[in-house]
Amino acid sequence: MAKIPDHKASDFDPDVLRLFDQYVHGAIDRRGFLIGAARFAVGAAGAAGLLAALNPQFAAAQEVAPDDARLDAKYIEFASPQGYGTGRGYLVKPAKMRKPLPVVLVAHENRGLNPHIEDIARRLALANFIAFAPDALFPLGGYPGEEDAARALFGKLDQAKTREDFIAAAGMLRKIDGGNGCLGVVGFCYGGSIANLLATRLPDLEAAVPFYGSAPALEDVAKIKAELLVVLADNDERVNAGWPAYESALKAAGTTYAMLRPAGTQHGFNNNTTPRYDADGAKRAWQQTLALFERRLRSGGRRRPRKE
Repeated sequence: MAKIPDHKASDFDPDVLRLFDQYVHGAIDRRGFLIGAARFAVGAAGAAGLLAALNPQFAAAQEVAPDDARLDAKYIEFASPQGYGTGRGYLVKPAKMRKPLPVVLVAHENRGLNPHIEDIARRLALANFIAFAPDALFPLGGYPGEEDAARALFGKLDQAKTREDFIAAAGMLRKIDGGNGCLGVVGFCYGGSIANLLATRLPDLEAAVPFYGSAPALEDVAKIKAELLVVLADNDERVNAGWPAYESALKAAGTTYAMLRPAGTQHGFNNNTTPRYDADGAKRAWQQTLALFERRLRSGGRRRPRKE
């Protein structure tokens, strides 16, 4: 069973959490975080301790072991002619498949395919989906195994090509052996913005669940055919600032959507490797995610009438 992080978000001053959010998203570097956090700790060593406490603890938080006998997991490559040429990701299926299963693309945060996102893919496979998590960092050598190095690499990506890699991955997954052709996507942070993007680019996408991801271009919202579950954190000024305009565009387009914003949560609250994890909020969000995928993907993709 996964270990709950030793610290909670409430253990940290809100300004420290804001500094950490800026650090995670590249607005400041490690040195900038340490300087800013020093006033909340005793010296540089104390600030470094705050950073260590906030950083992911992958091994302790793992819910499904990589060698779980109930699963068939492997890394595969796929063609991406409009992107970097070739992509790679983590494919997980139930070991005993009796019929074609729905397929779900898992879009990672801005650090590439780290152990937490692989664990998310395995959780989906245990729920009887075929899950595929691409690694955007594959063209640069792949996830390097360390979060600071991963963030640095991420800044070197050509984002136009990376977006095309995710689109190519979705196309590959929809046609994969053993799948029923019904595609959903779930993404977190940067991956949430990818989930929103895919909803505007893929007319055959059935369901999308962006967790605290930036909204897509508003002029593209009318292209969305998928049903959306938009998951926001309660305390997330950067992402939430874009929600009112996004929601207005969704309403104007008649898109079927729901929004979940669990009280008291921080950006990244579904990630059980860090203190920002909120067990209650994560449970609600995951239950609603699976419910949407069950309803829209398991039935063979029969669409409900769009809202007028």
